[in-house]
Amino acid sequence: MIIVLKPTTTPEQLVSFTEKLKNDYDVKINRWDGVHSTVLGLIGDTTQVDIEYIEAQDIINDTVTIGDGSLHIMAGPCSVESEQQIVGIAKSVQQSGATLLRGGAFKPRTSPYAFQGLKAEGLDLLKIARKETGLPIVTEIMRVSHIDMFENVDIIQVGARNMQNFELLKELGKIDKPILLKRGLSATIEEWLMSAEYIMAGGNDKVMLCERGIRTYETFTRNTLDISAIPVIKKLSHLPVIIDPSHAAGKSWLVEPLAMAAVAAGADGLIIEVHNDPPHALSDGAQSLTPAQFDAVAKKLFSLKKALT
Repeated sequence: MIIVLKPTTTPEQLVSFTEKLKNDYDVKINRWDGVHSTVLGLIGDTTQVDIEYIEAQDIINDTVTIGDGSLHIMAGPCSVESEQQIVGIAKSVQQSGATLLRGGAFKPRTSPYAFQGLKAEGLDLLKIARKETGLPIVTEIMRVSHIDMFENVDIIQVGARNMQNFELLKELGKIDKPILLKRGLSATIEEWLMSAEYIMAGGNDKVMLCERGIRTYETFTRNTLDISAIPVIKKLSHLPVIIDPSHAAGKSWLVEPLAMAAVAAGADGLIIEVHNDPPHALSDGAQSLTPAQFDAVAKKLFSLKKALT
């Protein structure tokens, strides 16, 4: 749970309020001082916290429940390719326990000749899949001028290449919508957190951090998954941590062990690529699981999460 304080909050009010929270509830409080507001992250069992009492305080601007201890899995194809494809995959991953549907409509690719996504049509197809299944949709934004197109997207993803697109981050800070911020290919944790601060400084505190592997000298895997980022982020901030084992590995057979490690390390969620026909996928087929493979992996992940709680 995070609590956003009004910018007029005095130091005395802040101390008094945080002391009361510590005394009344068995929670740890992480403090995040933004440019326009102070955010308090409540870590621990927040089910006993009296939300109505908190919201009634004059210094409170908003309250948001995040990282509630459950495991969320965002699953779907790297790229939306057709209505039949995205709807079929959405229904499949939902049956396996996925709570959100991921899919790329706009695709930033290393090669200008690679498939760039269906763009606006892809967004429309994601909305059809959402209507069919009820799954919230997660998809990547590329530029500031596209923000209006994403009005009906449930979670906006900022890709690794745009982690330091500060003008985009500033504009996303002005909207009231969850943002999934991926770590840059060579970004330090401090740089990653500062990018999140750009969004929160604008007033949008609904930020999740996605570790998707960083570029190292190792060439066997696509990237190197930084598992240590999970406890580090949780120590330094209140933000939920989502792990992307697909982009980290670049190989489908590595997705399961990396995902299991992430859950064991305390990740709040995972974003996993699933395709109905990986060998013929228009992008990232090598790292995509089939629906059957995802079902088997999801069962293990939920079992592990249950064993750890």
